Amino acid sequence: MVSHPLDLFQRWFDEAQAAGEAQPETMALATATPDGRPSLRFVLYRGRSGEGLRFFTNYESRKAGELEANAAAAVAFYWHALGRQVRIEGRTQRLGPQESDAYFQARPRGSQLAAWASPQSRPLPHAELEARYAELERSYEGRPIPRPPFWGGFLLVADRVELWEGRTFRLHRREVFTRTGDGWRSEEIAP
Repeated sequence: MVSHPLDLFQRWFDEAQAAGEAQPETMALATATPDGRPSLRFVLYRGRSGEGLRFFTNYESRKAGELEANAAAAVAFYWHALGRQVRIEGRTQRLGPQESDAYFQARPRGSQLAAWASPQSRPLPHAELEARYAELERSYEGRPIPRPPFWGGFLLVADRVELWEGRTFRLHRREVFTRTGDGWRSEEIAP
């Protein structure tokens, strides 16, 4: 028996990795603009932390701005090889600086430089982005790269989790977990 739906999600994620699914950490992140328009992009799942899923971004990006205005968000994973989909809904919160620092230091050096170089979601000719990157590469040569103050993590704290498994004749299996006051309620729903 699974005591928490994120435990089952993690098992499915591990199985997707073991099956050789291409980039199983890719998740679609849905937010909303301040006027209620849906907004969607792909980000990378970077592990579970307690009651939620972690991802990292520029805090000055469009997605971060939308999350600051409205913390409600949803993510979806699809693993074609396994015929599985997971949807998770909840509220986001910023991760603490220690957790963001630790993840930043684990990133490849090129990704660290790119975090500094890119004013994410704002106009910038690509040639200028490359020039900024090259300048930062020279500036930090032989030195560790600190985490930018405008970059860090978010945690999506789950309050609804849906697990979907594809079956023949569209007899798909769907199970929804909903957070209750002191735990989780689960029910199967029709495809």
